Amino acid sequence: MFKTLQWLLLIALVLSKPALAADIEISAPGEQSIPLALTRLLSTDDDSREAAEQFHQTLEGDLSFSGFFRFIRPEAFLDDAQKPGLYTTQVNFAQWRLLGADTLIKGTCNIQGDQVIIEARLYDVVNRRLLTGHRYVGRGKDVRQIAHTFADQVLKALTGEEGPFKSRIAFISDQTGYSELWLMDSDGHNPIRLTNHRSIVLNPDFSPWGKEILFTSYWANNPDLYRKEIYTGKEAKVSFKRGLNTAGRYSPNGRDIALTLSKDGNPEIYVIASSGRIKQQLTNSWGIDSDPSWSPDGERVAFISNRSGNPHIFITELGSGETRRLTTAGKYSATPDWNPKRDLIAFTRQENGHFSVYTIGSDGSDERRVTFGPGNQEHPRWSPDGRFLVYSSDIDGKRAIYVMRADGSGAKRLTVPTSTSRHPAWSKRWQ
Repeated sequence: MFKTLQWLLLIALVLSKPALAADIEISAPGEQSIPLALTRLLSTDDDSREAAEQFHQTLEGDLSFSGFFRFIRPEAFLDDAQKPGLYTTQVNFAQWRLLGADTLIKGTCNIQGDQVIIEARLYDVVNRRLLTGHRYVGRGKDVRQIAHTFADQVLKALTGEEGPFKSRIAFISDQTGYSELWLMDSDGHNPIRLTNHRSIVLNPDFSPWGKEILFTSYWANNPDLYRKEIYTGKEAKVSFKRGLNTAGRYSPNGRDIALTLSKDGNPEIYVIASSGRIKQQLTNSWGIDSDPSWSPDGERVAFISNRSGNPHIFITELGSGETRRLTTAGKYSATPDWNPKRDLIAFTRQENGHFSVYTIGSDGSDERRVTFGPGNQEHPRWSPDGRFLVYSSDIDGKRAIYVMRADGSGAKRLTVPTSTSRHPAWSKRWQ
C-alpha cells in the first residue's frame, strides 16, 4: 500500500498545461477564497457509486483543509452536474458562473473487473477552460490515494506548487503499550505500525525521497539511531555510539544526517554520513545542544542549546562554524523545524507553564504565535510544500497528532485520543 503511484497506472498525464489562471493568483491558504463547485463523480452502479463517494469525501476533506476554497452549496448545483461529458464544449460554464463558481470539478468513476477507473477534471469557469485533468486506474483500496493525488494536482494547477496530500506522516504512539513508530496518510487514515521494539522509540524523520525513516530506539539498552526501509521493512543501526544517538535529521540532499551525540559526555550536534561515519562536529559548548534541523539549502542547522542559561534556538553555519542565537523571548524554546520552501522556522515556546507553536524568520524577524488555548502544542513539523504544520497536542486530554495551516487556522486531530501520540514527522514527498 506504500507504493502509491507505483501501483496506480496513470494512463493519461496532464491533459492541459497546469498553469496558474491569471485571475486566480494565490500562494498561501487564506489569501483568497476561490469559489469551487465540487460535483460528485458520475457513476453507473452501486460499486462504482461507493468508490465515487469515497473519492468525493477524501477530495473534499483535502481541499477544505487547504483553506484555498469556498465551496458552492451542492443543493444549488445545476443539472449540468449530472450530465455526461468532460470536454470543455460539454460544460455549461455560463450557468456555473451564475452560481458564483470560479472553478469546477467534474469526473467519472467506473469499475471494470477488479479495476477502478477514475477521470477527474478541474475547470476555470471564468475563462471557460480546462486547468488540469487525469485518468487513474487502480484497485478499490487505491481510491483514497487517487483522491489525494488529484487534490495535489488541483493545488498545483492553481498555485504552481503541488499539495501535500499524498505524502505520509510518521509518529510515535503507545497504542500497543510500548512506544513504537507508526505511519499514516496525511489525513490520518490507514495507520500502520512500523516497529515492534517493545521499548522507547523517538524522533522519526523521513529521507528526502520518502522511502526511509530515521528514528531513535532504546531497544538495545542505549539510545541508538536506526534506519527503517518502509517498502521492505528492513531495519539497520546507523549510529550506535555510547550515550545519545538522537534526533537524527536527513540533510536536504539525503547524503548526511545531523544528530545529537554524547559519546564524549556532553551532548553536541554532529553531522554523520548515511553510513554512520562522523564527518563534522558542529557544536562544542558547555551546554546541552540537541534537536538539529537543516535549512533548505543545507548550509545551516538550527538547534536547541541552553548555553545562554535557558534552552533557546541557535543557528550555525556549516561552512564557517559561526553560531548565533535566534530566539530571545521567553524562557524555553524548543524543537525547531525549518520550512522546506521559505526561510522560516517553526518551534515551540513555553509560557505560563504551557507550550505553544511559533514561527520566526531565520534572521529573527516576524515572530508569530500560531497556536492558542489550553494544553500543550509541541513538536511542529512542516508539510513538504511548506504551507501546513503537523504537531502534537494534549488539548483534548491525551496527546494526539494534529495538523493546521501555517497561520494556525484549520486545526484538526488525526489520531484517536485513546492512546498517546507524539513526535510527528511529515514526509518530504511520497512517490
